[in-house]
Amino acid sequence: QVQLVESGGGYVQPGGSLRLSCAASGRSFSSYTMGWFRQAPGKEREFVATISWSRVIAYYADSVKGRFTMSRDNAKNTVSLQMNSLKPEDTAVYYCAAGRSYGGSIYSTDYYDYWGQGTQVTVSS
Repeated sequence: QVQLVESGGGYVQPGGSLRLSCAASGRSFSSYTMGWFRQAPGKEREFVATISWSRVIAYYADSVKGRFTMSRDNAKNTVSLQMNSLKPEDTAVYYCAAGRSYGGSIYSTDYYDYWGQGTQVTVSS
């Protein structure tokens, strides 16, 4: 069992930056693939970024590539999402997720077994 709690969301003007954090409780955190997803009102939850347990490789959605950076600290059971050059289109509730690397697509919500409650990010002038 893994419990995830996101923090760091808020209101920011276009071009600004925010850093989201996800604190995990429960053992075996380091064995999970971690992901960030976001969901805007009226839209499907979409993939943002993911990183493997080994931290060797990370993947990003095309919409955020070059602007967002995901990292994890297995010793502290945390993952983060540094968001730079924010755009109004980035406005959404951001969710942290954890899943095992036993099959399926790491870009799909179906891969992940555990989810945080989300943190709101609003980008507006």
